[in-house]
Amino acid sequence: MKNNMLDFKDYIVFFIYFVIVSGYGLYIYYKKKSATSDSKDYFLAEGSLTWWAIGASLIASNISAEQFIGMSGSGFKMGLAIAAYEWMAAITLIVVAVFFMPVYLKNKIFTMPQFLNQRYNGTVSMIMAIFWLMLYIGVNLMSILYLGAVAIAGISGLNIGLCIVLLSMFAIVITLGGMKVIGYTDVIQVFVLVIGGLVATYLAIDLISDGKGIFNGFSNLHQGASEHFDMIFSKDNANYIELPGLSVLLGGMWIANLSYWGCNQYITQRALGASLPTARNGLLFAAFLKLLMPIIVVIPGIAVYYIIKKDIGAISPEQLLTSSGAQDPNKAYPALLTLLPVGLKGLSFAALTAAIVASLAGKANSIATIFTLDIYQKAIDAKASEKKLVNVGKLTVIIAMFLGTALALWVGDALMGEGKQGFQFIQEYSGLFTPGIFAMFLLGFFWKKTTSTAALFATIGGFAFAVFLKFLPELVDLSFLSAINFAVANSKGIYIIPFMDQMLFVFLFCVVGMVIISKIQHSKRAEEKGLEIDASMFKTNKTFAIGALIVIVVVTALYSIYW
Repeated sequence: MKNNMLDFKDYIVFFIYFVIVSGYGLYIYYKKKSATSDSKDYFLAEGSLTWWAIGASLIASNISAEQFIGMSGSGFKMGLAIAAYEWMAAITLIVVAVFFMPVYLKNKIFTMPQFLNQRYNGTVSMIMAIFWLMLYIGVNLMSILYLGAVAIAGISGLNIGLCIVLLSMFAIVITLGGMKVIGYTDVIQVFVLVIGGLVATYLAIDLISDGKGIFNGFSNLHQGASEHFDMIFSKDNANYIELPGLSVLLGGMWIANLSYWGCNQYITQRALGASLPTARNGLLFAAFLKLLMPIIVVIPGIAVYYIIKKDIGAISPEQLLTSSGAQDPNKAYPALLTLLPVGLKGLSFAALTAAIVASLAGKANSIATIFTLDIYQKAIDAKASEKKLVNVGKLTVIIAMFLGTALALWVGDALMGEGKQGFQFIQEYSGLFTPGIFAMFLLGFFWKKTTSTAALFATIGGFAFAVFLKFLPELVDLSFLSAINFAVANSKGIYIIPFMDQMLFVFLFCVVGMVIISKIQHSKRAEEKGLEIDASMFKTNKTFAIGALIVIVVVTALYSIYW
């Protein structure tokens, strides 16, 4: 078994990374210091991010511990099918660039609660602002910190609790500089993330190749772990509950992705301060980067599965066990990193840290933006100066990070430890809210008759129905749904609805309910509050269209090969 402790040279590599990121962040901050007293510039970097900075920042904020650790763990357990979240996201980014972004920018939307206030009313906006804060802190910050600490502890040998605290402190330093600092330092973070991730993948494939090169190594991996190269699961697959067959292509995956990439302050915030061509090009760049991500975050997990299955000896099964003896997929990637030689281990350590810190910084900035602009300025101090709003945002960052750290230390292990898949935990619990949010945004965009009452129904009713479906199998035998592939028996023999199908059902429930409520209210002459939309907004230039077509063709080819 390899020593998982970092060498002094590894710490030097990591220190160089830390100095470069922090130094560049300080340079950007002081170069534009006069602008940071303006709240729009601080929270959104209005008009100052280039397309490549927007694309890089999107990926840096998205790719974090939940991918490096959680998705690699799912690759170890389920195989390439988990890459659907990445490859389907590439197409989703194209859809958001073409249809969502023009609506936001044309109507001068800077935050998601602002959209809800402008399209519906202040009540809907305030409820959702509070909800987003709870979700971002209670699920996202907490999970990123915990899974990130698992990774850092696995490669460094440091205590997990200490890693949580150190990650939180580093993220605060980056976040306090505002969106401009986050956006431009994310370019460095993505570069380190990709290079470090590719190094780890190369090492794994080379180890499997028996010294005959990476192409032979990938061939060995594909043949020796062929059961881990199915993109679409049949119902008898043990992982069908997590990725239920064609629902990945035709059902709930679209709802999860469109909501995440199109209706999520954490993500859209990067492009909301840019012009439409710049925003679209940034999203297209992010789509191309998404095509590469499974090589970095899924293939390593499959490689660890192969190494243990073939008993190569480089990684022992004991390295993936918890203290209670349960197999923990989240330890697959850290186990792989222990094989790296001195220096490269430090680079991968830096890559992991880059992914985690960039994601934490982006999430904390979004929390500060929503609280400051949508709660504090509207409900607490409407006359606050620009400087005060920026200071409130900075204080919010510190408080949010403290709460996320406390939750990670308190319940992180209970929710994501002991063999649980961290990535699936995040998707499932976010999925309780996602369908209602997406229904509310989608109808709000494109159907002027959608009313505020209907939006409230989607928000509250959608969540209630999602919870109902989650616990329904404990009350009712759902085996009759198995015949149409909408229920599958779990390890206890209880037939449950896969959470991806649950999202589809809840979404349809919300849409039907919203349409009925809106039509009833309009029969009573309720007021229409549509957004400014015209067909010309959705036209794209030739370069974007060609790039989008390439992305779609590549994803189609990948699914055709690994169906």
